[in-house]
Amino acid sequence: MGVVILLIMAAGVAAMLTRKLPTAFALVLLAVGIALVAEAPLTGENSLFDTVFQEGAPMLAATMIAILIGSWLGKLLDETGIAGTLVRKIVEFGGDRPVVVALGVLAVSTLVGTVTGSAPAAMLAGIIGIPAMVAVGIPKVTAAGTVLMGIAAGAPFELPLWQFFSTALELPVSTVRTFMLKIFPLAMAAAVLYVLVESRRRGVEHAWALKSPAKSKARPQRRADAPWYALLTPVVPLVLALGFEFAIIPSMLAGVLYALITTTRPGQMSKRLLRTLYGGFEVAAPPITLFIAIGILLAAVKLPGAVAALEPLVKAVSPQNTVAFVLVFTLLVPLCLYRGPLNIYGLGSGIAGVLIAAGIYPATAVLGIAASYQQVFGVSDPTSTQTVWSAQYAGVSPQQVMLRTLPYVWLVALGGFCITAAVYL
Repeated sequence: MGVVILLIMAAGVAAMLTRKLPTAFALVLLAVGIALVAEAPLTGENSLFDTVFQEGAPMLAATMIAILIGSWLGKLLDETGIAGTLVRKIVEFGGDRPVVVALGVLAVSTLVGTVTGSAPAAMLAGIIGIPAMVAVGIPKVTAAGTVLMGIAAGAPFELPLWQFFSTALELPVSTVRTFMLKIFPLAMAAAVLYVLVESRRRGVEHAWALKSPAKSKARPQRRADAPWYALLTPVVPLVLALGFEFAIIPSMLAGVLYALITTTRPGQMSKRLLRTLYGGFEVAAPPITLFIAIGILLAAVKLPGAVAALEPLVKAVSPQNTVAFVLVFTLLVPLCLYRGPLNIYGLGSGIAGVLIAAGIYPATAVLGIAASYQQVFGVSDPTSTQTVWSAQYAGVSPQQVMLRTLPYVWLVALGGFCITAAVYL
């Protein structure tokens, strides 16, 4: 039975890799197949309808709400000019010093990455930041990678991500926060190293020798600069969640209110709130759909029949020695690319559920594995929306960005596995 489930999983991975099925649809079909092979009844306790679908679909509801609020806040950062002002001030400060400009855009990308992820984060930092870097001589691939490395450096403080790991792995938010604080210095150091090395690796490429990525597209209309105190908006949720240990959703709502109050006249507040909220729904719809499917898959792999079938197989290939743990999971890093089996936003969530349900690793160790792989996926996966957008906007291919950034995020993953082995095993 366990072998059959693994074959079903392999078929699901193939369907996602070949784009025969969207990821969310493939995950739901995987869940149905696993439940049927595990001999789950159609209704009742541990059943396909009542457990897998009814309980699984809303399993990550708190994460979905956090993503919606993060998208809402991202829309506010865009519409109020907060994100654009941050990037412009950094570019003005850097002048014609390429490395300074790149480090500044990296800092803004990191800040934006704490608020929202995926393509919206890349757009907030990159619409102005990528052309500015190219204009002062930063190579195109390096410019795209700088935005992505910055977003990944901010991901350890992305509150919706905390909520996802907390709910999916059944861990307290405080435990997730503790690990994220440990991996942040690694992600930040790798991002700075990337800028310092890659901006000098091939020398400065002068702007006149390049076709600006923004020239082929309509330039966005410049908004007036936001007030200086409004620029603190991305910090507000972090201060509340980290400094005062507020819950995630209230902390993010406070960021929304702060952005609104510091940039909008009272008579226009209600219209702006509704307009950006509806825009946030459009941005949040794809990840929310994916998280519904992930919840269904998690419910399926946690069925008693599925756990009993997979436990001996997974335990046989899961290293228990700390050194072997680090080496094996480091070597498996490429399997989280191209929507591979270790992608936490795909089949990897199901594998994580099996590792915990079968008692192979403690949930904290699975958190370390998932968060480390997330650092790789968020930057180098040529199928992720932020990578595709950044590469195309810079005028290069996602594969070029992958090859240039992968060594750096691979090191971050290695560091994450070392922390996990030392602290949680």
